[in-house]
Amino acid sequence: MAGVIRVLLVDDDALVRAGLSMMLDGAAGITVVAEAADGQEAITATDAHAPDIVLMDLRMPRVDGITATRRLRARTHPPEVIVLTTFDTDENIVHALRAGASGFLLKDTPPARIVEAVTRVAAGDPILSPRITRRLMERTVTQAGAYERARAALATLTPREHEVAVAIAQGRTNADIATELTMGITTAKAHVSSILTKLGLDNRTQIALLAHDAGLS
Repeated sequence: MAGVIRVLLVDDDALVRAGLSMMLDGAAGITVVAEAADGQEAITATDAHAPDIVLMDLRMPRVDGITATRRLRARTHPPEVIVLTTFDTDENIVHALRAGASGFLLKDTPPARIVEAVTRVAAGDPILSPRITRRLMERTVTQAGAYERARAALATLTPREHEVAVAIAQGRTNADIATELTMGITTAKAHVSSILTKLGLDNRTQIALLAHDAGLS
């Protein structure tokens, strides 16, 4: 089982869980280790099974998906969370990403792309549905002071880190960043880690959100 991506499915619809389980268990290098019907069960199942990836619905009884994502991502060794939902409102998207989700997919996403998302997020690359990406790119800052706070946060970075943050917001991978900014991939990864630490963020998606808020992408 070495190298196999361990997945926890969280959805209050048993039929959805069954379909996802059948699809993912049939994919090479992925195994479904547990299922949960709400956010509270997701937390318990994470304790019991230590998944690498949690596929998380948003609207569920007891504990919703955004609250569960925030609690899971606050752990010392958190699983990565991919939101899989039918609700693509701006509020849901932004709250999920700010809670620490590394991906946001809609339930009409083709099965092959869901499998790809699990693999990519497990490898450290966040992923969003194309429709979600377009909405984030078009989103205007509506919260008072968000632009100023984002600019102030990014101003704490070195010039090189600032370039890396902008590249992340443009969807560049570590390999892309290394090539475009003429640095080794190890150096690119080190810059990403430094940015996350300085800004108090959990993942690359949150860096991209901050850069979007600052008007840099």
